[in-house]
Amino acid sequence: MISWNADIGSYREGVSKATEIFDEYGDFIYSIIRCQTGNDAQADDLFQDFFLSVAFNPPPADVRNIRGYLYKAIIHDVVDAVRRVEKYQSRVHRYADGVKMPAAKDKPENILIVLEETNKMFELIKLQLPRSEAEAITLRYKGGHNITEVAEKMDVNTRTISRYISVGLSKVRQILRIQEHS
Repeated sequence: MISWNADIGSYREGVSKATEIFDEYGDFIYSIIRCQTGNDAQADDLFQDFFLSVAFNPPPADVRNIRGYLYKAIIHDVVDAVRRVEKYQSRVHRYADGVKMPAAKDKPENILIVLEETNKMFELIKLQLPRSEAEAITLRYKGGHNITEVAEKMDVNTRTISRYISVGLSKVRQILRIQEHS
């Protein structure tokens, strides 16, 4: 069994190594992520996630071409992240479509169960997220507003709304994963 102090020590070493790498290659890393995503808010999130990835899994000491290694790691992480986001958005859209327009063959009690589950999800969002993130997600998915409409209602720019929604949904996914495993 690894001791707690050993875990902290290896974590500190990983963070130190990641800090060195990001000090030297941070602009390169961000430009690759930004180029792959085409979205500043998503690029910022992935940049932070990639730092953690490097901290927990630093490059091997025998790597000669660190830029090449980082490029491959970034592409791999970005592709995985984009797939996760697309898969999640697809599930959300399918779920939202099912809630808004239930099939005629659905029994009333099934529709009520779905609506109750939806209301519970939005209550969880309201209780667990900061007000701005919860409001943005609720307006977007429960209210059926597009990003521009949500931005107008909250009196902020669309990039901020995209960020609120992205960060908020990420937190909700994490909460749901924790609940699934407990």
